[in-house]
Amino acid sequence: MPESNLDAEARAELLCYLVVSHLVARAMVGEWLTVEQIYESARIWLRANGGSADWPERLQLARMSLELAPRIAVLPFPKDEASLGKLFADRWQLDYRSAIVRGIYDACERDLRGS
Repeated sequence: MPESNLDAEARAELLCYLVVSHLVARAMVGEWLTVEQIYESARIWLRANGGSADWPERLQLARMSLELAPRIAVLPFPKDEASLGKLFADRWQLDYRSAIVRGIYDACERDLRGS
């Protein structure tokens, strides 16, 4: 089992990535991510960012993303593919210059501080 090397900022970034992934899936296909898709999204983010997380931490962040995404979904969020694409700096990296991404990141930080 891999040991975690995620600090508080990296945990917030991974949680943000998972929440944005949920919201993009909901906007594109009308459904939240499946458990398998959440796992794959976390794996992609960890690999792209040189991170590692043990199973309890991955499960905690996945659970938090499932709880946080519907709460954020009530806020305005892009629905068209072009606008959704602007949330990413490249395929796997969120664009933190985006006000939407920053707002989601801030919500993730608050949730993590409360847990």
